[in-house]
Amino acid sequence: MRIPFAQIDAFADTAFAGNPAAVMPLSAWLDDAVLLDIAQENNLSETAFIVPSAEEGVDFDLRWFTPGAEVALCGHATLASGHFVLSSDSARDRVRFATRQAGILEVACADGGYTLELPAWAPAPKAMPEIVAALTIDSPVETLWHDKGYALVIVEDEAIVRNLKPDFVALAKFPIVAIVAAKGSATAIVSRVFTPYYAINEDPVTGSAHAVMVPYWAQTLGDSFTAFQASARGGRLTCRLEGDRVVLGGACVTVIEGTFLLP
Repeated sequence: MRIPFAQIDAFADTAFAGNPAAVMPLSAWLDDAVLLDIAQENNLSETAFIVPSAEEGVDFDLRWFTPGAEVALCGHATLASGHFVLSSDSARDRVRFATRQAGILEVACADGGYTLELPAWAPAPKAMPEIVAALTIDSPVETLWHDKGYALVIVEDEAIVRNLKPDFVALAKFPIVAIVAAKGSATAIVSRVFTPYYAINEDPVTGSAHAVMVPYWAQTLGDSFTAFQASARGGRLTCRLEGDRVVLGGACVTVIEGTFLLP
């Protein structure tokens, strides 16, 4: 079986930046174990699979797999999937995806890049001393939780975010996406995201983490601001809160196109 394959750097306006995702269109769903095997073979933070949708008003069904598991929401691979579809069809200016746990997501062309609509997953305060300890943070400003498995730890300044060295062995015991964030200097907020439980110690740029962060930061920064995820690759985003939706802005670059040969 031959499956088209594209590797796309999302939330990046140049190659070798942002977060790489594989996008693989299928005519019908394969077994979940096979999808996970493919994601493990790709060995990227995310592989997105898209299948033409039978749902009215939706273009494709979409699922995301890390090398370790299927996830409930992935922003950068959704943006990459939108780029995959829209860059190959000039008649389109938007594409809608149906997902299993995050509802309908839309990617639209905008200002030389794209906008991505995600659900606004507002976190609530919660004490998480074991997670904070695994992150090696001494005195967090605030800790919050969203029941989709997102831990948000707010720290005093961006230097703490940038210099952080988590204990990945300890953190891998928790089936979570761990976000550490602070107000920034060049952008309104700066963050890093750690997901060792899902076989990726640090995720380069994480759209779903901003679905959690934007409702929190909008309380003090207003409904529109900029963000930078300070991984080694780095990624810049524009962020906007619109009711129960988070709208992220960013660009994509295709770096590999080919064929996956499935035995």
